[in-house]
Amino acid sequence: MPRRKSKKNETCRSVAESFQEYGRGVAGGLMFSLPLLYTMEVWWAGSNAHPWRLAAYVLATFVLLLGYNRYAGLRHDASMTEVAIDSVEEMGIGFILAAVFLFLLGRVSLEMSANEIAGQIVIEAMTVAIGVSVGTAQLGGGGGDEEDVGEDSGQQQQGGGEQKEIHFGGQMALAFCGATLFASNVAPTEEIVVIAVESSWLRLVGLAFLSLLIGSLILHYSEFTGARESVRTDSFGAVFVGSIITYAVALFTAALILWFFGRFDGVSLYTSLAQVIVLGVAATLGASAGRLLLQR
Repeated sequence: MPRRKSKKNETCRSVAESFQEYGRGVAGGLMFSLPLLYTMEVWWAGSNAHPWRLAAYVLATFVLLLGYNRYAGLRHDASMTEVAIDSVEEMGIGFILAAVFLFLLGRVSLEMSANEIAGQIVIEAMTVAIGVSVGTAQLGGGGGDEEDVGEDSGQQQQGGGEQKEIHFGGQMALAFCGATLFASNVAPTEEIVVIAVESSWLRLVGLAFLSLLIGSLILHYSEFTGARESVRTDSFGAVFVGSIITYAVALFTAALILWFFGRFDGVSLYTSLAQVIVLGVAATLGASAGRLLLQR
């Protein structure tokens, strides 16, 4: 998934530069997904997951990669074809890394059925792929693009910083990506279920309020990198609406991940809702940080 040159500079990257970007992608994939590769519940979920559920997970991840690469991972003049190619390459790297690690960890073997092997690799590979995408875009020092950076800076100064602006759809894509990275690391664990079952409605309300508070602090009051360019703080209404929307994205992401891991199967509506709220704390942290940090 080496980033393609802009139209102003269509010279192909050298092999060394391409390997540097692949290396960043591998590093990012492992940084964000290593806990999942070592998590027992994820192995079990992969072995028992229904094929259509795995297919839905792959499709959702691909859409998420398209959104991230469109708004943060590539240059603003990249075509959708380039975005799609990068997303496919990142998923391919995710599959390779997941398969290699699971084999070396002894989690997959030739004695297992094809369904078990495929399920474990797919469920691990998707989070790895997201990490690959983020790592490629965010871990680079930019040493090979000084000229492009200088040109971009000049254009931003002339255009009032227009190139860094990401509209609402892009912000939501980045929030979804960040929430997925954070929440997927704890969603498969039994602790989420235990906390949800043992929590009273009053504690759940407290967790929901805490999540909103965390999101609001990160987005509007903590002066995180990119906050001034990405979110509005000019009125209480803007702060409130922004925090509510981010929390809604976090809850939606948490619900999708919990559904995929089968946490809603055979439990009451209250327990399902409680699990979403409990996981929503981590998802909100990721969604809020994602809106600010997972972009250039």
